[in-house]
Amino acid sequence: MCGRYVITNPILKTEKLIKKAIQIDENENYNAHPYQKLPVIKKYKNGNTLEYLKWGIVPSWAKDKDFKALINARIETIDEKISFKKLIKDFRCVVIADGFYEWRREKKEKIPYYFTREDKKTIFFAGIYSSDQFCLITEEASKNISEIHHRQPVILNQIDIIRYLNLELSGSSFLKDCKKPNLIFHQVSKDVNKPNNNTISLIQNVSN
Repeated sequence: MCGRYVITNPILKTEKLIKKAIQIDENENYNAHPYQKLPVIKKYKNGNTLEYLKWGIVPSWAKDKDFKALINARIETIDEKISFKKLIKDFRCVVIADGFYEWRREKKEKIPYYFTREDKKTIFFAGIYSSDQFCLITEEASKNISEIHHRQPVILNQIDIIRYLNLELSGSSFLKDCKKPNLIFHQVSKDVNKPNNNTISLIQNVSN
C-alpha cells in the first residue's frame, strides 16, 4: 500500500513529457495524501496534459455515502476486479513524485520511512483514473523494500511512460514485464503521520 508521497515542482519535472499544464501550481507538497487534488499526467489525442485529479476512486456502483475511496489497486488482480478492469484497459495515467513514504510495523508502533530512486530521478507511479479521481497501482515489494513493507507502488522509468499510456497495449502485462528502478530509503520523523504537517523536514533522515 502507498498512502503518502512527496511532489515538488511538478511542471518542471514534466515539461518534456506534456503539451500543457492545466491550472497546476508549481508548489512543494511534502505530505501528499488521499483526497487531495494532485498533479497527474493524462493522454489525449493531441498530446499529454498535466492536471489535478483527486487521490482515491469511489466506484460508480458504491451506494454507501461513507464508502472509503480506493487509493491503491493491486497489479495481480487489476484485470479481474470490477472497480479496476475497465480503467486499466482504457483510463491510465501517470502520477509524479519525488519519493514516497511507507511504514514498518515494530511491535506496537509503526515507523515511517522515505523512499526515493537510487539514481535520484523523478518517480513516475503507474496509475488509473475515473473522471476526476485516480489511484496508484501496487505490486509485491522488491527484496530490499520488503523489510519495510510487503507492497510498493509500481514505478515506471521515464522511457516507458509513452508505452504505458498506449491503450493498444495491455497495461497490466506491460507493468509486470517492464524494468523497475532501484530504490533506497531512510527513516523519517513521525511528524509525517499527520497530514497537516507539510514541510521539507518530513523527508530528513532521523536515523543518524
